[in-house]
Amino acid sequence: MFKNPFSFDGRIRRTEYGLSVLIYAFTYATILTLAGGLALILMIPMIWFIWAQGVKRCHNVGNSGWWILIPFYGLFLLFQDGQPGSNNYGENPKGV
Repeated sequence: MFKNPFSFDGRIRRTEYGLSVLIYAFTYATILTLAGGLALILMIPMIWFIWAQGVKRCHNVGNSGWWILIPFYGLFLLFQDGQPGSNNYGENPKGV
């Protein structure tokens, strides 16, 4: 879990994606309350992180990573099962 969290390649499971969303939300709230003016600079790696994790989750359900730009699609990805077996984006992270 969390191998190459800033990479846009591969597939991840719902658990890793859900933990990524929680980590992002906690870090986002912390940065906004503590960082002040530096918040925008500190948020760049976090935005990269959540986009990369979202793209990998899109890959797991068999869609292009661009689908993450659809509003509320990230919420859908928390509940959608991944494609069984391998697809164009790699092997199934469950190993099934």
